[in-house]
Amino acid sequence: MTEAQRIALAEFWPRYGLDVDVSAEPAPLDLDTVFGRSAIRHFEIGIGMGDVLTDMAARHPEEDFLGIDVYRPGIGRVLARLAEHNIENVRVFCGDAVTILERTIAAGSLDHLYLLYPDPWPKKRHHKRRLLQTCFAALIASRLRPSGQFHLATDWENYARHMRAVLDAMPEFANTSGAGNFAPRPNQRTVSRFERRGDRLGHDHWDLTYRKVT
Repeated sequence: MTEAQRIALAEFWPRYGLDVDVSAEPAPLDLDTVFGRSAIRHFEIGIGMGDVLTDMAARHPEEDFLGIDVYRPGIGRVLARLAEHNIENVRVFCGDAVTILERTIAAGSLDHLYLLYPDPWPKKRHHKRRLLQTCFAALIASRLRPSGQFHLATDWENYARHMRAVLDAMPEFANTSGAGNFAPRPNQRTVSRFERRGDRLGHDHWDLTYRKVT
């Protein structure tokens, strides 16, 4: 962690950070109270350096954005960027996504949820460590509002096919591009550091978008 990231965490966490006591009883947040309004709600899992999250929030000040990561230096950089551009419609968690979603996000409270370029765990013996499994996808579905959307992207074809197979098999989701198909990359999505890394490695990219079925 750089000194600038350390300073940003100390200075801006009270402004943008959401603390969770994992030893206490689960207590879903009232997001209307957190943001001081009712609005469309986005949640990004694995914000990295915040390229996508901060850009979406800056372009859509009328909507609210939540993000989570375990990488504190990255969170420090995100907080600094939010403060630099005076972006107020973002709140950030530091911790495990499953724990946060289970304990603090109320059922049916999110409109859009993003899992963009998660750790692919490319070796076959490590595939069980991949975040996108049926149980996690069911948790995602429970936190989305009716017709809410789950957006995914990866530069690992094997993982992309795994994601599609898991989600196409679930009655809670409908593939917006049709079962068995991938989605076009959204032109408005900012290219993240992980997506640029995939380009440098010569990887292709795969997007998926699912709608929650009521």
